[in-house]
Amino acid sequence: MSETALKKTIFNILRFSFFLGIGIFFIWLFMRNLTSDQKQEIFDSLRIANYYWILAAIVLGILSHLSRTLRWKILLEPMGYKPATGNVFMAVMIGYLANLALPRLGEVSRCGILTRYEKIPFNKSFGTVITERAIDMLSFILLFFLMLVTQSGKLQIYIEQKIYEPLQRKFNLAADPDFFLIILLLAFSAAGIILFIVIRKKFRHTVIYQKFSSLFNGFLEGIRSLAKIKRPFQFIVHTVFIWFLYLLMAYIVFFSLKETSGLGLDAGLAVLIFGSIGIMIVQGGIGIYPAIVAETLFIYSIPATTGYALGWLIWSSQTIMILLAGVFSLLLLPVLNRSAYVKAGNTTEESTQPSGT
Repeated sequence: MSETALKKTIFNILRFSFFLGIGIFFIWLFMRNLTSDQKQEIFDSLRIANYYWILAAIVLGILSHLSRTLRWKILLEPMGYKPATGNVFMAVMIGYLANLALPRLGEVSRCGILTRYEKIPFNKSFGTVITERAIDMLSFILLFFLMLVTQSGKLQIYIEQKIYEPLQRKFNLAADPDFFLIILLLAFSAAGIILFIVIRKKFRHTVIYQKFSSLFNGFLEGIRSLAKIKRPFQFIVHTVFIWFLYLLMAYIVFFSLKETSGLGLDAGLAVLIFGSIGIMIVQGGIGIYPAIVAETLFIYSIPATTGYALGWLIWSSQTIMILLAGVFSLLLLPVLNRSAYVKAGNTTEESTQPSGT
């Protein structure tokens, strides 16, 4: 192994260990203040859960990724490529499997698979992945604002109980909660604007800034490239279907526990949004995802122990689905393509033989 390859391997191991360490830290952070009875409640919830609903969530996850496969094929069409659906699906699943280990490795992996088995140039398929990421980010932002509009009352109660009241007790604040919320939003907005100006001015020549700038430009380029697709209606239908299945993947697990079976789709949407933020923060969401679900379901009067157990059930269903489908695809992909290659080779050989005498 060359020195460069060795350094890259060590860096990847350290990066994986770092994210795993963060996940373990969040598990410790949530569990450290629980009593032995509360910890037992979590384990009991995991033990008595109806795991048929977990199986249903895994099936919905497979369907969402099949829809993502068909949507990706629509993006590849304008360039004249029509890869086999099976290869594209397995590339998608291997990509998700790779992303569990290292961030952004999945995008590179699935494009590399199409290059190897479908002879699609890497830069062209990667461009379509940038478009996908842009659309998914836009979809997430729209759903985030939908949640804010439809659940503003519950979110305000949460902010009052979890943020305002502890600060009021500590600093003896005199402002009413509504005024405090306005000040908090203005403070975050001002901080964001100032941070953007400072970063743009002082760090615009650094490598990190250039990477973020490249990602943002890729986002804009991805949005603009949508004008080239041949089946825009089907693309939109797949996008809506993908996110609807993501919502159902979280919501359907609610029925696995008696305490959460009465929650509605509004709670499912909140779990989807805030849980997705947790996955963005920590690679794969390990450790932080269940804690975020517990905090989210506090809004709906669900005890923290039940919410934490449910968070592990949702996270486990999604992770198991990726592991099973990813490993299966990793093993099956070369076998199927080798068979197809041999079959094509035999057909070509037979076609070149002289006709019978």
